[in-house]
Amino acid sequence: MTTDFKFLAFDTSTDMMSVALCHGQQTWHHHGLGGANASAQLIPTIHTLLAKAHLQLSDLTALVVGQGPGSFTGLRTACAVAQGLALGAHLKVIAVDSLMAVAENARLKLQVAGSTQPEHLHVGVVMDARMSEVYAGAYQWHEATSIWTSLLPLQVGPPESAAQTLSQLNLPSWILAGNGFEVYKDRFPLHLFEPIVSSPQTVTCMSALPHALALLRLAPNFWQAGKAMAPEFVQPLYIRDKVAQTTAEREAIKASKPQS
Repeated sequence: MTTDFKFLAFDTSTDMMSVALCHGQQTWHHHGLGGANASAQLIPTIHTLLAKAHLQLSDLTALVVGQGPGSFTGLRTACAVAQGLALGAHLKVIAVDSLMAVAENARLKLQVAGSTQPEHLHVGVVMDARMSEVYAGAYQWHEATSIWTSLLPLQVGPPESAAQTLSQLNLPSWILAGNGFEVYKDRFPLHLFEPIVSSPQTVTCMSALPHALALLRLAPNFWQAGKAMAPEFVQPLYIRDKVAQTTAEREAIKASKPQS
């Protein structure tokens, strides 16, 4: 990471709240429970990290925010805080797809574990979207350029549909990252991936969440590519427009579950 960069990153797209700050190679971070308390905890945590780094908001290169998809309340909180802080400090904001941050988190876990990474690493991300659905995306890591590219549009739907869509990409190997295949382990058919690979061992499942440190690693390439934006243009990436189930839908789901 270039020593001139000073980025502040945060993501509240899940039940966790992740905040990280870098000044060149040095980083400070907090990763803990967020959820409904994220709106009250996020700004104090940011100021705590800034104080530890002896930095002011105005010293930063830019803010980096996980814009979703994810928790509706969490996305609104993160984007609103990014807008407010950036406007006050005259900063730009780098908005990053939170599922890409999950892919980056998984990539680093593989690297730390000593796994040899191919020139092109393929990561399918499956995150719990509640309402019996998952968010899904697929990404390719280019080792030579240290850049992620998206392989298909982000989507939300039943776990079965996500597995079907990802498996149809016909890639030589897969890392599946996130938490959706754990939450819906009986509904995410891993066997769909086996016919397109040389052996079942080439499909690896990794538990991962969007982490602010992953956002920090992604930020320099986004900044250098001119993807930072004025704060008024920062918007949550919802994917799903429907916030909650109706009473009838909740009753239908309850009735469809096996009685204990």
